[in-house]
Amino acid sequence: MDWQRYTLLGGILAVLLALIFQWNAFQELHTPELDRETIVHSDVQSGGLIPAETDDNSGGDVPQLESQAPAETDNDGTERKLVNVTTDVFDLLIDPRGGDIVKVALRKFEEKLDTPDQPLILLNQTRYHTYIAQSGLIGKNGTDNAAGRPLFNVSKTEYALVEGQDQLVVDLTLQQQGANITKRYTFKRGDYLVQVAYLVDNTSAKPWSAAMFGQIKRDTSEPVTDTGFGMSPFLGAALHTNEENYFKQDFEEIAEKPTRETIEGGWVAMVQHYFLSAWIPPQDERNTFELKELSNGLFRMGFTAQPVQIAAATQGELSASFYAGPKDVYRLEEISPYLDLTVDYGWLWWIAKPLFRVLHFIQEHIVSNWGWAIILLTVFIKTLLLPLSAAGTKSMARMRKFAPQMKKLQEQYKDNRQKLAEETMKLYRREKINPMGGCLPILLQMPVFIALYWMLTETVELRHAPWIFWIHDLSAKDPYFILPVFMGLSMWFMQKLNPAPTDPTQARIMQLMPVMMTVFFLWFPAGLVLYWIANNLITIGQTWYINKQVDAGKY
Repeated sequence: MDWQRYTLLGGILAVLLALIFQWNAFQELHTPELDRETIVHSDVQSGGLIPAETDDNSGGDVPQLESQAPAETDNDGTERKLVNVTTDVFDLLIDPRGGDIVKVALRKFEEKLDTPDQPLILLNQTRYHTYIAQSGLIGKNGTDNAAGRPLFNVSKTEYALVEGQDQLVVDLTLQQQGANITKRYTFKRGDYLVQVAYLVDNTSAKPWSAAMFGQIKRDTSEPVTDTGFGMSPFLGAALHTNEENYFKQDFEEIAEKPTRETIEGGWVAMVQHYFLSAWIPPQDERNTFELKELSNGLFRMGFTAQPVQIAAATQGELSASFYAGPKDVYRLEEISPYLDLTVDYGWLWWIAKPLFRVLHFIQEHIVSNWGWAIILLTVFIKTLLLPLSAAGTKSMARMRKFAPQMKKLQEQYKDNRQKLAEETMKLYRREKINPMGGCLPILLQMPVFIALYWMLTETVELRHAPWIFWIHDLSAKDPYFILPVFMGLSMWFMQKLNPAPTDPTQARIMQLMPVMMTVFFLWFPAGLVLYWIANNLITIGQTWYINKQVDAGKY
């Protein structure tokens, strides 16, 4: 009965709407707005004294080596002044206790589009949130162990990269029995890669020995995101292993099965949507990497390098690199092999990576606008797939041309399904109609569409990138829902150019598809909606032209 069909379709639409509303409620639940505000305006942010209740550098989470002696530290829990470092890309805080990075703000990326004066906070340490980068020395003469962390001396607490200066050096010093140690941070203009080195002057009559470690310590709180409805971005750890170039684990997987790997070179990263932080130890040495949950509910993603021996009365150096910034594919490729895979395009990466390079080339050399670049990329893809799509469109056009004859057969043999099937196949053979001709090309194109979806979703360059008029952020939803509505209209018009399904129920479902897709796309990033609009418009033009050619008997 008709009322049953309409009830079924109405139920499907109601469930769809409920899922969308539940998704938005889920997003709000997992976006810690209050905590984020507290983080942004806390004392730790201002570069003042670090409160004792937020002090997470006591040493309990430091990796250990065998036969490690107690550290020589001044760990009395007193408050100390943080070191504020400002470059053209960073606002950064270093804690003299351990010499750790406890805050990184990215000056070229706003937290939100409407708050240009508030940079995006990537790393931070407050009473509500922990995401810091620690490093130190462990082993026989190490400065760090479970007993405590060293308290470094600094000549000043404010450092800035001034105009005309290409790099900034920040030194933290420590007097150890038998050795003078300088922990040196080197920042370069325009670069998110920081060099971290320990310069050791062994003044004793005995060899000095220690190994450098670096680790990212983070809780499970979700970063603020406005990706909208769609595939949820990955949040968790990643590293390069002996078996996999890109091995990733979310927090639940790390808690269930910690990972420990020893390889030559390598890297370990904390990955979120658009941004990451990563430790890159010496690439010509064997390093041990570890992903594990700590007893206090935090997670550790770190490395331990090989011990270094420094002879008596000589100097030596232990070093590593730390990256904190956007998922810039080209820069990550330069830093370490396979680090660019943290820009996760999914299992269709082998299609998505070339598409991104074409998109980047178009934006860089032709239009200088990511919105127009997406449209030109769509034209490029449609041109590339023209033989496939044209074959499918021709098949659909021939079915549309002979739809009246097929309907006549259905009426004539409505009580004899076997005869109807025989006569229909005769019509297909006589008129050279391939009923699967319209489906197969579409199926062959689907991997490209899925890869493009992932590519646009993972491209940090689209974040807060404007197009025209009211579209100020291609990575966020259209604030007025104009693009999704236009996409739905283009889909409806595209349907009108193709033959309608012969089954009434299927025909009604197809009529509802533009409405359902419009509802879905209301929360999609504007860049993705723009791609679908461009794709639909090109398909409409192609279908209209081929229909005319078929009607004229040219196909």
